[in-house]
Amino acid sequence: MIEARRLHILRAVADHRTVTAAAAALYLTPSAVSQQLAALEQETGHRLVERGAKGVRLTPAGEILLSHTNAVLAQLERAEAELAAYSSGAAGTVTVASFATGIVLVVAPAVARLATTAPGIRIRVQDAEGDASLPMVLDRQVDVAVAVEYRGAPAADDPRLTHVPLYAEPFDAVVPVTHRLADAVEVPLAELAKDSWIGPYPGNPCHDVVVLACENAGFQPRMEHSSDDFRAVVALASADAGVALVPRSALRGMDLAGVVVRPVDGTAPTRRVFAAVRRGAEEHPLIRPVLDALGAAARV
Repeated sequence: MIEARRLHILRAVADHRTVTAAAAALYLTPSAVSQQLAALEQETGHRLVERGAKGVRLTPAGEILLSHTNAVLAQLERAEAELAAYSSGAAGTVTVASFATGIVLVVAPAVARLATTAPGIRIRVQDAEGDASLPMVLDRQVDVAVAVEYRGAPAADDPRLTHVPLYAEPFDAVVPVTHRLADAVEVPLAELAKDSWIGPYPGNPCHDVVVLACENAGFQPRMEHSSDDFRAVVALASADAGVALVPRSALRGMDLAGVVVRPVDGTAPTRRVFAAVRRGAEEHPLIRPVLDALGAAARV
């Protein structure tokens, strides 16, 4: 009989590519992970992983088991949801990981809404970028992620996750008031090809959006300054240090003295935001109200 706990460890190793990283995500020791993998191989009668200089990869037998693992773990999530519904336990804690603007736009309003509609649900919020929050859901560190689509992100049909679209918003061009395009009604990105740029660090989903938009305009942006805090990005632009693309909602309530904000000419780069939970958990009586509240906040 295959133990579900060991299947979860197998998936973590497949996701993180090293035993050490999987162990850290699961709050286990590397030796404990290795022992569980060895026990799983004994249970199945197959070698499931191969270790190399660059980490761990699954064998063909391991890939077969992983495809079933995603279905099994999703079904277990559904079982937990139904049992929780049976016991009508609409009281408990749900942990939500979100990037900062997402907290402002949808998470905080959802918390306020739930205080009235589901007072038994307590929300714990963690600030995390989208590229970090999705692995946190898969590793069961949080229950819900509010994340951004980015290159390399799990697709909407990923068997491990259920996606719930929330909202989409354009990026606007932010240029110093002294910039040659400060009086333009819209800013053509191609006209910024020779400028210095300010933007998030690589790995931040917004970095991918900016770089991809510039590539589509025919150039690679020359990133002179990096910050994941859009207030810092705007402050640097106001100091004439460069130009930037910033999500429209991130500019709300910000000091924009010294900069001009303009729409992008043509098709604007867009930040698409969604909530994600482990597949099968979306109907859990604690998680369903949270997803509904996030959706209601996004519609507002």
